[in-house]
Amino acid sequence: MLYKEDWEKVRQRMLAWWQGEILDRVALQVDAPRDNARPHNWDPFYLARHLDEPERAFTEWENYCRATFFGGEFVPNLWANLGPGIPAAYLGAIPHVVEDTVWFEPPRELSLEKIAALEFDKNNYWWEKTKELTVLAAEAGRGKFFAGLTDLNSVFDIIGHLRGTQNLLCDLMDRPEVVKKATALVNDIWLECYDELSGITGRFQEGTVGWMNIWFPGRGCEVQCDFSYMISPAMFEEFVLPHLAEECRHLDQSIYHLDGPGELPHLEMLLDIPELDGIQWVPGAGNPGTGSARWFSMYRRIQEKGKLLVLQGMDKADVEGVLEAISSRGLLIETKCDSEAEAREILKKAERWTRE
Repeated sequence: MLYKEDWEKVRQRMLAWWQGEILDRVALQVDAPRDNARPHNWDPFYLARHLDEPERAFTEWENYCRATFFGGEFVPNLWANLGPGIPAAYLGAIPHVVEDTVWFEPPRELSLEKIAALEFDKNNYWWEKTKELTVLAAEAGRGKFFAGLTDLNSVFDIIGHLRGTQNLLCDLMDRPEVVKKATALVNDIWLECYDELSGITGRFQEGTVGWMNIWFPGRGCEVQCDFSYMISPAMFEEFVLPHLAEECRHLDQSIYHLDGPGELPHLEMLLDIPELDGIQWVPGAGNPGTGSARWFSMYRRIQEKGKLLVLQGMDKADVEGVLEAISSRGLLIETKCDSEAEAREILKKAERWTRE
């Protein structure tokens, strides 16, 4: 792979990681600017800002790749980032691309009953654009970088984009059976979108990659429900868990995006999903980072249950301490360094820090 010269070794290391094993060291993603290269940042929403000029975006992306050291298990991954929960746009929500995100405006007068009866229009502009960008990225990336899947997000977050989050919270109390009909419908659409998009990238590359930038050796994907921050464990079990479990059964590999302390009350139920492979922990704004000892007991619990553990955005100074505190088996850490030389050094040190 042009921008990942050591890909075959990384592939073997990741295959071991998916089995909860260690090939030679802990799985470690290290992002750094290349030595002797002018730094070049990548705007993750560049494609969304240049929908009618994808070739311009690909040129910008490759400029970033040439200037970036993809250290360890960090892989070059161009994915069609059209906003978290873009399937809401396939069903009528209106996306707005702003400075650092995409937010969705609910369509007017879309009741919960209408959502439960929606049909997936395959000629929808945003669905057609998602497929087009995925095809172009996969073709452009052959032999050079991965083409990742768009952020399908979660069933409840998609419905929240369509209905409005506050309205959906009230619906859970007032019309629970209609909510279940709506979630069943949207979950089927989620699975259909996944199948078509992964089928596209699968023609050009081995495995799949999504927004987490983690290589799945088969038909893999991130699963999540950010909406669950606002509901009780009882509601999570009744409304969210069934379709999450269905998604995991549908996939070869899956990692749950556990987004902040508000989702911790649901952790044990997640750990009991047999087909769920791992947990990615994100502490959330205002909380100690992934390298903080505050979370070590939770990390150990996840590992005790036999799940993989993904800790991204870790301060490089915390990597050694985390590796001293918990097992390196099934652990993946992502961090950033200021130079390629520094990144190579931390990868070398990780061999000594790795513990089983």
